[in-house]
Amino acid sequence: MNSREIWVRGETAAREYLREKGYVILDENYAGQMGEIDIIARQGDTIVFVEVKARENTDFGQPIEAVTPQKVRKICLTAQQYLVRKRLMGRDVRFDVVEVLRGEITHTENAFTLADAVKYIK
Repeated sequence: MNSREIWVRGETAAREYLREKGYVILDENYAGQMGEIDIIARQGDTIVFVEVKARENTDFGQPIEAVTPQKVRKICLTAQQYLVRKRLMGRDVRFDVVEVLRGEITHTENAFTLADAVKYIK
């Protein structure tokens, strides 16, 4: 299986997992000027920005380890852009990571915050 197939299967599994947990998917693969967000969902009144990391092995570490400080910054900036465009400023937001490793899902809620992104601005 090539990396694109792994990525597609991972995102599909993550969406199904989130739906089963009661999340409402608002957007997928949202592209802004600064980057892309894999899944944007709503859980209750909270807007959840989800980064999906899918791997078939841990040769390069755990999937969540690929969420680098630069990636956090891009996701947060893109999320802020999304909130402005969709007129959702002031809503509660959360940043989660869903890892898909050999078909097993690990969901890390509050994996990072907007404040974390500020730390990475140079």
